[in-house]
Amino acid sequence: MNFVSSVSLNSLKTVSAALVAAVVWVAGAGAQTTATRDVRYAPEPAHERQVLDVYAPAGAKDAPVVFWIHGGGWQGGDKGLVQVKPRYFTAQGLVFVSINHRLLPTVEMGAIIRDVAQAFAWVQANIARHGGDPRRVLVMGHSSGAQLAALLCTDERYLKAHGLSLAPIKGCVPVDGDTYDIPAMIEVAETRARVHGFPLPTNGHRQKFGNDPALHRDFSAVNHVVAGKALPRFLILHVAGHPDVSAQAQRFGAVLKAAGVPVRVYGARDTDHGKINANLGADGDAATAVLGEFVTAALKP
Repeated sequence: MNFVSSVSLNSLKTVSAALVAAVVWVAGAGAQTTATRDVRYAPEPAHERQVLDVYAPAGAKDAPVVFWIHGGGWQGGDKGLVQVKPRYFTAQGLVFVSINHRLLPTVEMGAIIRDVAQAFAWVQANIARHGGDPRRVLVMGHSSGAQLAALLCTDERYLKAHGLSLAPIKGCVPVDGDTYDIPAMIEVAETRARVHGFPLPTNGHRQKFGNDPALHRDFSAVNHVVAGKALPRFLILHVAGHPDVSAQAQRFGAVLKAAGVPVRVYGARDTDHGKINANLGADGDAATAVLGEFVTAALKP
């Protein structure tokens, strides 16, 4: 399966970006892939984590772009932990971008989603130089990255701050997130603790998202889905055997469906939170097959 179709490219604004690491060649499913690592996406003085990696098929031009956000509970994780995803996507003719962002508790949650938007703005301005088409982007993320992906693709304010809209985003794939409706997740976690006689979390979602009900609502993607808003189509992947991520996936999917947004919710079986991410892009993986169908549909002219 090849996801790439030919599209002419209009003039594109570019901005300069410092490269901390060299461009290297890596093997990728029978074809070479250019890996450009540690590209700074924020204005100087940039934080050391405001960097991204670009993986591009050799000779790429006007290729669709995957914009990947790592997991790690907003407190850890790294853009390099992408397993086979770059190989999978570049073999299909897509450019793959993996970003880092600043972390809790060094910054608050708002700064993290603003980092994600800043990185997306860099892609819009610069990805053509790496063979990508800024008008055809698929936003994806795992775990905490799923929440950030869903929020970026539903709350247009973060991109508007950079003079951008949701229009270039052709699809969104949150993977095994549990915070599309943060107040609901907080209620579930704290009720579970109370009924079992456990102490309430001291560094749970209530605290991570600002310990303020207004912020909890504002960082929840479900609260930014409105009928008539030009949202991209969604594929929500989750572990079928986990009640919390399953409930959040179904909740988010129902809200999108009610607003008329094309959405598929897929629960992967015989897997777990780590494996669903690690196996994405692997041969024979069921979630990868569903993802491939989604990407093909999302990129149709």
